[in-house]
Amino acid sequence: MRIAQIAPLSEAVPPKFYGGTERVVSWITEELVRQGHDVTLFASGDSQTSAKLAACTPEGLRLLGYRDHTASHLAMLHQVHRRAHEFDILHFHIDLLQYPMFEDLYYKCVTTMHGRLDVPDFMPVYKTFTGMPLVSISDNQRLPMPSNSNWLSTIHHGLPAENCPFYPESKGGYLAFLGRISPEKRPDRAIEMAKRSGVPLKIAAKVDKADQEYWDEVIEPMIHHPLIEYIGEINEEQKKDFLGNALALAFPIDWPEPFGLVMIEAMSAGTPVIAFRNGSVPEVIKDGVGGVLCDSMDEAVAAVDKVKTMSRAGVRRHFETAFTAECMVKKYVAAYEELLSRQGEVIKLSKAAPFAPHYGEMNGTARPAISVAAMPA
Repeated sequence: MRIAQIAPLSEAVPPKFYGGTERVVSWITEELVRQGHDVTLFASGDSQTSAKLAACTPEGLRLLGYRDHTASHLAMLHQVHRRAHEFDILHFHIDLLQYPMFEDLYYKCVTTMHGRLDVPDFMPVYKTFTGMPLVSISDNQRLPMPSNSNWLSTIHHGLPAENCPFYPESKGGYLAFLGRISPEKRPDRAIEMAKRSGVPLKIAAKVDKADQEYWDEVIEPMIHHPLIEYIGEINEEQKKDFLGNALALAFPIDWPEPFGLVMIEAMSAGTPVIAFRNGSVPEVIKDGVGGVLCDSMDEAVAAVDKVKTMSRAGVRRHFETAFTAECMVKKYVAAYEELLSRQGEVIKLSKAAPFAPHYGEMNGTARPAISVAAMPA
């Protein structure tokens, strides 16, 4: 198939440091090329790929210092639309900006929804363009969406099996926390787990400007303890030993995370995950196999002892069975084929419906307490 992958422009594909969506786009693109498909990647010019690269900006917009990324994405979408006839499939990873421009080409468009979908600010688009074919990254992610959304499939993320070697034992004997320092990630819970269990905690995480106050007032005062070590942001190579030598990954989230990529990164190394039962977590972690699911701090502290006897080989097998890039792309190709098979049918896409906002829902107590800046990329 001739496939266009349309990536966010904030970071390179793959990203140098943090950037979960761009990393997944890279894994999809490289595996599609490996399987023999003709792939073009629309992304920033500093991206690295074995596909054909259509550079839409010189570098990732974060490096260029752009505050508003909308204009650059619209310019990229214009380029994609002008070249749309070259492709069988247009696979978008930018959530919603493409909907108005590509409604007439819905029959060859796939959009993977990478972020949380319960933010009322975005609902006017989701309720208007219900015919656009969508892929969710977990079943839980779908729950806030309109019932008439056009879901093609749920496809969990997967990463290349060779990305991280298997670590048969935890040489470090510590709990690992990896990602962002933010209220919904609950690093405070990870710190409490370490202090109550007596097991050291290493925190490899970045602090965004939006979360600086949370760091200054809540987390920074908690890390001055002999069991707690703050490392800061780490790169992909450093991540292997950081996760592989850990006793367990602490994933104590307090929000409906659509898919926690770090969970499968840990399992790929054989490292079990201690996770709170929120969002996609129960779809990713098989309790007692890939890690331990928890509903309270007491359970999380008790889980630190449980993971000491878990089979790390069993954790790795759980990853290999369901969360490799090969598994993921096999499902994407099936979704592409399903979409292409519909082109022979007589389908009339309903025109975009006018959206009538329910102001009580938009501005009332139902609005989730999360800023746009705090949402994952």
